[in-house]
Amino acid sequence: QDLPWSCHINTLVKKAQQHLYHLRRLRDFKLPSQVLKTFYTCTIESVLTGSITSWFGNSIMQYRRALQRVVQSAKLTIHTEIPDLQDIYSTRCRTRARKIVKDLSHPNNGLFSLLRLGKRFRSLKANTDRMRRSFFPQAIRSLDLFLHLHHSSLSLQDDTLTLNLHSKVPLYTTLYC
Repeated sequence: QDLPWSCHINTLVKKAQQHLYHLRRLRDFKLPSQVLKTFYTCTIESVLTGSITSWFGNSIMQYRRALQRVVQSAKLTIHTEIPDLQDIYSTRCRTRARKIVKDLSHPNNGLFSLLRLGKRFRSLKANTDRMRRSFFPQAIRSLDLFLHLHHSSLSLQDDTLTLNLHSKVPLYTTLYC
């Protein structure tokens, strides 16, 4: 039986909309936008992005739009830039995948095997769209895209993962691999 994420996402949207009320009340008290953004990050964004790597990839556009409407409402309330859910999802996928790749004792470490040249990870065989949109194939594509954009390669020596940058990329970008 196919397990849809609709019930979970509807619950998230309802909770986030309840928190939006409090955000609007804080705005009415003329609090600085930095305080409002902190409130958004701590309450609304944390509700929306809880376990995002497990459910966001397999959510349908109708529910993604509902989630994005909440983010857009918060953005209009705060009057500052806040990240889209897709960006948060991509960043968290890369971060979680990087932790799995670095931890050789992790049960899913074997799913992230490098090809011979060390420039890409081996793609997973996915027979269904549901599998294709799940965390592991998405994380592998995300890491490959990161490596491609930064013209870098990975090497595994002495049980440590090394990111070899072949271009002048600021150091902070390697933290989000």
